[in-house]
Amino acid sequence: MVAAAIPPFAFLASASAFSRWQRGFFDDTFAGIHQLTWFDYALLIPYFTVLIVLSIYGLHRYYCIREYFKHRPKLNQPPAQRFDRLPRVTIQLPLYNERYVVEQLLEQVVQMEYPKELLEIQVLDDSTDETHPFTERLVNEYRAQGYPIVYRHRANRHGFKAGALQEGMEVATGEFFAIFDADFLPPKDFLTRTIHHFTDSKVGMVQTRWTYTNRHYNILTEVQGMLLDGHFVLEHGARYGGGTFFNFNGTAGILRRAMIQDAGGWEHDTLTEDSDLSYRAQLKGWNFVYVPSVECPSELPVETHAFQVQQSRWAKGLMQVAIKLLMRILKADLPFRIKAEAFCHLTPNISYPLMIVVSALMLPVMIVRFYVGWVEMLLLDLPLVIASFWSISAFYLIAQRELYPQTWKRSLFFLPALMSAGVALTVINTRAVLEAIFGVQTAFVRTPKFAGAGKTEQKKYRARSGWLPYAELAIGTYFLSMVLYAIDTFNFMAVPVLMLFVGGYYWAAFSTLWQEHQDRMRWEAARKLETAR
Repeated sequence: MVAAAIPPFAFLASASAFSRWQRGFFDDTFAGIHQLTWFDYALLIPYFTVLIVLSIYGLHRYYCIREYFKHRPKLNQPPAQRFDRLPRVTIQLPLYNERYVVEQLLEQVVQMEYPKELLEIQVLDDSTDETHPFTERLVNEYRAQGYPIVYRHRANRHGFKAGALQEGMEVATGEFFAIFDADFLPPKDFLTRTIHHFTDSKVGMVQTRWTYTNRHYNILTEVQGMLLDGHFVLEHGARYGGGTFFNFNGTAGILRRAMIQDAGGWEHDTLTEDSDLSYRAQLKGWNFVYVPSVECPSELPVETHAFQVQQSRWAKGLMQVAIKLLMRILKADLPFRIKAEAFCHLTPNISYPLMIVVSALMLPVMIVRFYVGWVEMLLLDLPLVIASFWSISAFYLIAQRELYPQTWKRSLFFLPALMSAGVALTVINTRAVLEAIFGVQTAFVRTPKFAGAGKTEQKKYRARSGWLPYAELAIGTYFLSMVLYAIDTFNFMAVPVLMLFVGGYYWAAFSTLWQEHQDRMRWEAARKLETAR
């Protein structure tokens, strides 16, 4: 899963000190330190403790970059052998209320280049709306044309996606399972380009790289593309290349039946059943393969709240996996680097509640630090800035350069929006992480996808935002007060970074509230039209 960018908090704290240096008030560079009271230290110690923790995850980005370049030649290596006789494969398509994308999914999957006698397509439909009869009719039509496709509908969502996959596996005929979410459009040669990696009997899973059909739809989708590219290019590349654990992403991959069974099957006690199974399987000794040259197009959420809900599900699920498996991983007979990488992979979302803590402390810390010398800034703040801010920029820009060597520089213009998107996830992901820590169980909330459906049709699949945008407005206003304070005290270097926070929170809040207002207006117009008839 993807952890969004962590903004450069350390830079904000250092801006006061640097402004003082600008204004020429540092006759005694350490005099300010001696003037600090116990109350000042009560603010500064937790503030910088949290910043150091956040910076550790920033340093981990540099480590991923290093590992990626070190092991890049290993990526996209062809399998050592090829099957003389192809194995039987079951394609599983888990669905839940996917009316607008299911048709294109089935149309694409039935064209898969693989012997029909060795292929089975399972449509695992938990839908509770018209997706159910619509999809069943499509499946019957394809089966009548001779395609090896079957339809399974559950009257309940027991276990959600994990439950559907487990029940489908129990009646499936395949030795391997290719899984695609409803919005994916796998290439025709997907199986022929991936299946031969399983000639190695120790390989339990092959993951391919996601691409995006609507990447250029708006700024939000551009930013999401950059975030996911960082994950699929650098994180997956570094982990696979370096021989550490990495995860199946829940779609666009193939899994060996024997691996799933040996790991204990699909379990639904976390919201990221894919990461859960991945770590249980690799603890059992199974190897995973990453093939970034095989691209699977998919659809990105086009609205802010849908993006937030998706990211919060991933954040909560990954934290649940950490709580469930991290001690088992740390106690396992594994090299330290594998344990350390697993820790960094499973726990980065703890950054979000820490960001809330830092946000609350930031204004008083800025006031306290206005009288601190520039030497402290160089010795303490600068390393934190390098670890946090620079690592974000380097991480996502390098991923873009690797994928798009001719056009990657355009990504520079989206960096402020990327960091603001990270800010926009703070409140909802903090709630998700705390729910995971305190064992609060919630349903698997799907991310609605529309394949170009109109605004009226999209409305019924949208989740309500509730109190979230109002909390974001309040926090954004708090940061706006910090902007005014920075201007009033001539801390002009802090203003651009503070505006990232203002922009991130206000963007999330106002875009969500505007979309919900538009939905209400369309609903009222439709009701009036119906009444007039």
